Amino acid sequence: MPEPTATVPPSAPVPPFAIAPRLGRRMACWLYEGMLMFGVVFIAGYLFGTLSQTRNALDNRNALQAFLFVIFGIYFTWFWAKGQTLAMKTWHIRMVDTAGRPVTQGRALARYVLSWLWFLPPLLAVAPFSLPAGEITVIVLGWVAVWALSSRLHPQQQFWHDAWAGTRLVDSQSSGL
Repeated sequence: MPEPTATVPPSAPVPPFAIAPRLGRRMACWLYEGMLMFGVVFIAGYLFGTLSQTRNALDNRNALQAFLFVIFGIYFTWFWAKGQTLAMKTWHIRMVDTAGRPVTQGRALARYVLSWLWFLPPLLAVAPFSLPAGEITVIVLGWVAVWALSSRLHPQQQFWHDAWAGTRLVDSQSSGL
């Protein structure tokens, strides 16, 4: 005879792995991650330029962008599968799946692809127009703010790309991870 499944009453406390760090802390981690990516871009760009014998930065621009997309994918997938990037360690944020377990490489890769929702929609929206760099920056930063604030609409305050990828960001201090 199968055992009945236990249901959690609505007033039960939320398990520690379900609580998202405050939005301000997650965005500070996001900003720090962006600064650290300058080093990754520098090394990857140097490697690409050396291997492709590119003399001018505008030569092979599309190939360089594709190369950086792959390098970023490797970087984030590898670190997220281990639980944290350097920025996440600094801000005491950890990535787990929806059950609180470590993230698989496949799930980390899915999150990487979905995380491009931070930038892709505004970049696609401005692509047909010849806008100055300042206006593009304002549009992208406006979208980033909207995307970040939309996490407040999620029941556990998670970013939507995390919810869709089956991952969640948790406080690594309070969750004991």
